[in-house]
Amino acid sequence: MLSIQPVEKFFLSFTFLSLAFMQPVLAQEKLLKTITVTGQGIERIPTTVANVQLGVEIEGKNAPQIQEEVAKRSTFLIELLKSSNVQKLQTSGIQLRPNYSYENNQRQLIGYVATNIVSFESPIEKVGRLLDDTVKIGATRIDNVNLTATETAITTAQKQALIKASLDAQQQGEVVLNALNLTAKEIITINVNGANVPNPIPIPREIMADKLASSSPSSTPVVAGEQTVSASVTLQIRY
Repeated sequence: MLSIQPVEKFFLSFTFLSLAFMQPVLAQEKLLKTITVTGQGIERIPTTVANVQLGVEIEGKNAPQIQEEVAKRSTFLIELLKSSNVQKLQTSGIQLRPNYSYENNQRQLIGYVATNIVSFESPIEKVGRLLDDTVKIGATRIDNVNLTATETAITTAQKQALIKASLDAQQQGEVVLNALNLTAKEIITINVNGANVPNPIPIPREIMADKLASSSPSSTPVVAGEQTVSASVTLQIRY
């Protein structure tokens, strides 16, 4: 008489094996029913702060003499800036270097160049007059003037840009799914691609050079602009 016990065992084993194979398939099927969208957010903020780098540079044949003259003018310059209540005032460079001429493939020492550079921050509405005053008191170099928003304003703008990017991504997903008669069920993943720190707006060097060469009593005009903060957020939505 034949026994059916091995057949039952085979059937049960086959059933368990089938379920084991079906679970990954079902999980994969669930994962495939997703849509991935990336939203963008942009926030524009006015520039209110000028970052300035300027200083004193003198050429001469006697190194101690020109160094002393640079130190004297730099002292007056720093006193002026302190009395004007500028922020983040600091020395950003001090240099004394030889100055050579090159003729007939020969190098000849003709003197020295002494430099003292400082940097600071000032409200944009005050920086034009301040630049004029620094030139009058002895500044011979205006290296950089960059316009930017405050750190607080940039941080707030980054948050707002991220909010806009998140809503934009969500709305994109809803538009596509509604068009296909599908319904969004849940957000599976959220990737914050970041909110950028905007680059400062530089004032062209030609304007600064013209100011140093000009003896006009009129104040140097400095007009504030806008900086753009952008953010990106990617959502994976199950439907």
